[in-house]
Amino acid sequence: MTGPPIENAGTLLYFVDGAYAYSGHYVHEGAHAVHTHSFFEVAVVTGGTGLHHSPAGYQQLCPGDVLLLRPGVWHGYDKCEGLDLFNCIFSADLLQHELAWTREDALLGYLLWTGPNSARRRGVLTGHLDEIPMEECISQLEHLEDLRARPLDLHRGDVIGRLSLFLSCLARALAGELAGSTRPAHPAVLTAMRLMESDPAHHWTLTELAAELHLVPGYLVRLFKSSTGLPPMAYLSRHRVELAADRLLHTDEPINRIGEAVGWPDQNYFARRFKSHYGLSATTYRARFTRA
Repeated sequence: MTGPPIENAGTLLYFVDGAYAYSGHYVHEGAHAVHTHSFFEVAVVTGGTGLHHSPAGYQQLCPGDVLLLRPGVWHGYDKCEGLDLFNCIFSADLLQHELAWTREDALLGYLLWTGPNSARRRGVLTGHLDEIPMEECISQLEHLEDLRARPLDLHRGDVIGRLSLFLSCLARALAGELAGSTRPAHPAVLTAMRLMESDPAHHWTLTELAAELHLVPGYLVRLFKSSTGLPPMAYLSRHRVELAADRLLHTDEPINRIGEAVGWPDQNYFARRFKSHYGLSATTYRARFTRA
């Protein structure tokens, strides 16, 4: 099969056929409806113009612009005039397993893990590529696209390799724009991330987290902010809303149960945190991006 390994349920896009990474070329005219997806997406603008809309706001696009969106982030395009995009999508599971090492790399760690969730980016990281770096990135995307015609069971390593090469090219090209990414994250920060992600429903406090790492709370906050731009509890909040979005899209669990499962038993607080990140209430998010 050589077509895109993607299907949609309402305005939710997801992988099929056991796929976990894909690259393809698209041209948009006019409007492209708001939607969300259960995978990472990187869009490189190679021609035309358009307006991108996401929880992070509106951005006028031109050739060389790059968008990286984490799973669950909704977005759409408007006022497109020959908006030429090379899209690369890959599963969150791939990042958690085969590409888990990227968290410990200075540039890739920021590009994929901490950058999109820092400050007010709400899961969206943007940048711009000059001509030569863009050619290098597009070359890797074209190789990845060609692999769609090859048997997945015989070319798994090739797919992961090409994806890694593309992401490395992109991270290097954007290095000047990725403030705070010049050094790998401190080992204590990486350990703190993994502790919180392994048990998001736990009632984590800064004091308890620092004690687990044998650090003074204030020092842990400084380390965390220097690596991610966020204090530890704010990073945990970003992780929890992503988990909640995934459950809203892929299960029929009641919303109050989802809040409890991700660590926010207080439903009012859960509602505020979710809307703050995605710009929509949990109820509206589920209704808009799934179908009965």
